[in-house]
Order: sequence, then structure tokens, then C-alpha cells
Amino acid sequence: MAKILVVEDDMDMAYMIADVLGFEHHTVECVSDGQEGLDRLKLYKYDLALVDWNLPNLNGPEMCQMYRDSGGTIPILMLTGRLDVSEKQVGLDSGADDYLTKPFHQVELTARVRALLRRASRMMTSNVLQVRYLTLDTESFKVCLDDKEVRLLPKEFSLLEFLMRHKNQVFSGDALLDHVWKAESESTPDALRQCLARLRKKIDRDEQPPIIKTIIGRGYTIED
Repeated sequence: MAKILVVEDDMDMAYMIADVLGFEHHTVECVSDGQEGLDRLKLYKYDLALVDWNLPNLNGPEMCQMYRDSGGTIPILMLTGRLDVSEKQVGLDSGADDYLTKPFHQVELTARVRALLRRASRMMTSNVLQVRYLTLDTESFKVCLDDKEVRLLPKEFSLLEFLMRHKNQVFSGDALLDHVWKAESESTPDALRQCLARLRKKIDRDEQPPIIKTIIGRGYTIED
């Protein structure tokens, strides 16, 4: 699971990409303007950005260059219909990590995204996460208590995966909303509380300490 920003002014294309990546259990936001995309990258935390070359206000290379100049480090996949090698070099030199030429196949899109996410974090190479009796498989999207599978909703899965990948780190409610939810109206403290309550009912055992621990005044964590 990753939080991905798509900056694409062709909204049919943007929503197609969002659907494909959403099927892979990623959280995807779409904006259609280069300046808005840059503002989002500076304001919110993302794991990856897909940026079209031709954008209003700031084009893709300009947006990438300004983001890198501001200290931004997340991987960027440039989307372009330009076939000239020198123009692709401009995109890469501006700060993009890879490029994908339109039109592209969905399989190639998801493969490029997975490669960039693996490159960005060694943790992404581990498909199976485990804490005590609980295991989570990021490829099959299965969660098991010992050998018994538990069905989770997509947001429950994303929240659990994030906390399991960052064991022994404490995250405030705002930090979890920022990492797991979209930066929209659904990102509310009440949404987080409800998700945590449902998740705990599904994964906790009465006779054992809870998997997700509440640290009063600080936030939430999963400990080894």
C-alpha cells in the first residue's frame, strides 16, 4: 500500500490510472494542475507521484525541478507522449526517476510503480509482515490470525499494513490520517476511530494484549 499523487490534466486518463492503482490497494489522489501538484507534494506526505509532461501553469519538468529544489525526495514517474530521447532526458534531468510513454499498458504502469516503490524503500521488498500471531501478505492481501484468514476492508488493511511496516514507532492520529487517508473530507478523526475500532475487533484476542497499542497523549503503535 502506498499513497500516490497523480498530476494529469486529462481527467479520463487520471481516473483510469487511479482505478488501476486503487485495485492494487494504493491510495490515489488526482489533480490536474502543475502548481497544485507541487503544492500538494510540499504540504502532504506521499510515497510516489505520477506527473504528466503537459500541465497548465507548471509543466511536468518544471514541477519536478521545483519539487527537487525544495528538498523533495519521493520517486516521480513522468508520463509523456514525447518519443524524442533528448526530451525524455530533459524529464529525467529535471528530477523524474523514470518515464512512461503514452499510450501504455496497465501492466507496465503497475510494474513501473512497484519498481519505484521498492527502490524507495527496502521495506517494500518484504511481502509478508508478522506480529505475534498475526500475518499480513501484501501481495495476496490476506490477513491471518495463525492459520485463520480475517477479512478486512481496504482502509483497515492499509492502516494495519502501515503500522506493521513501522513497528515500534508511535504515530499520532493526524499522522495516520495523513499517511493512510486521502487529503479530503473523509480524512477525519472520527473516520480513524471507527476504522481502529473495527480493526481491533477483527484482529485482537481477548486473552492477549491488543495488537495496536494506544499511547495516551501520543498516538498509536504496534510493538514487537
